Parts: sequence; C-alpha cells; structure tokens
Amino acid sequence: MPKTTVYDMTGKSVGEMELSDEIFGQEVNANVLHEVVRAYLANQRQGTQSALTRSKVSGGGIKPWRQKGTGRARQGSTRSPQWRHGGVVFAPKPRDYTIRVNRKVKRVAMKSALSGKVQDSELIVLKDLDLKEAKTKEMVKVLDAVKAEKALIVLPESNENVERAARNIEGVKTTLVGTLNVYEILKYKSLVLTEASVKKIEEVYV
Repeated sequence: MPKTTVYDMTGKSVGEMELSDEIFGQEVNANVLHEVVRAYLANQRQGTQSALTRSKVSGGGIKPWRQKGTGRARQGSTRSPQWRHGGVVFAPKPRDYTIRVNRKVKRVAMKSALSGKVQDSELIVLKDLDLKEAKTKEMVKVLDAVKAEKALIVLPESNENVERAARNIEGVKTTLVGTLNVYEILKYKSLVLTEASVKKIEEVYV
C-alpha cells in the first residue's frame, strides 16, 4: 500500500497517509490513458465549422471566356477553387466529433493517472487548505512552501477563497473531486490534494 507525506500550509510535514492500493497503486496503462485523453479532447470540439464548396458559392454560372483562342488557360466558372471568391476544396462541414469510452475504461484511466502521479512523486497531500482571505499572494505562499509547480488543486467541495486566490496564478487550476478528469491530471505537473479530497476520491473509485 503506497504512502505519502502529509504537509500543512507552511510546507511542514505533519505525518504520513496510507493511500488505497486499488486507486493509487496500480500499474500505469498508457494505452487506456491515450484513449481517454483523445476522447476528452475530441468531445471538446463543437464541430460547427463550415465553408462553401464550389457548388454552394453564388455566381459563376457563365463561362468567363471562350474555350480557345484567348491564350489564357481554359476556365469554366469564376467560382472554381483557384479563383478569388471561389469555393473551397473539400470544405469542412458541421459534424459530430464525439468519441464514446466505456465507463470501466474511464475508471482504469483515472486510476492509472493517479497512480502515475504517486510513482513520479508528483502527488502532494495537504492536511487542509483553508485560506482566511481570497488573496493570490497567500495561495502563492502555500504552493511555494510545498514546492508545487504548474499545479492542479483538487478540493473536496467548493471553497470560494481558494478558488479566487488561485485563479490568477499562471499554470494553476482548481477543480472539485466530482469534476476531476484524466486530461487535467496529466496536463498539470503537480497534483495537490487535501486529506478530505483523497478520502472522497477513494470513496468514489474503490
């Protein structure tokens, strides 16, 4: 069963915490991580892009000039792709980019991502995270104390002071256990959890 050091907000070690082997001690499955991240990014696409093909562009019904004898290349329409204001070759049209992933596969990917953070020593557990004021400099002090860089802070429940204090820090994002996803875990170098967040994650994924 993996263990991790628990820190307070000043960066001082206040003990150790045992992590669930079923969630934080799994072998990292790179193929599943790739599948889930690919699906996540694809599902963010709106699929609303659209351009006109030569058949949809208005005009161009008359032949610009006669076929032979002008010395110029033959042209059949002023709406051909090579003309200014002409149609687009293989124009994009609205489509659905959704990729569906099985629930079991998503769970395996989540456990792999969390286990990878433990194995790479990129998981930081805080005793608690409760700022008295929503001050950015206070949040910076906490992150510097625990040596967290490009951090994803996972909260067990909404905390307005923490969220407001962290939102102006470049490379730092806050999220809730309920909205945690594999892509963001992998995107950010440090994963910062509170003890309450760890317990809540273990309740959800065990």
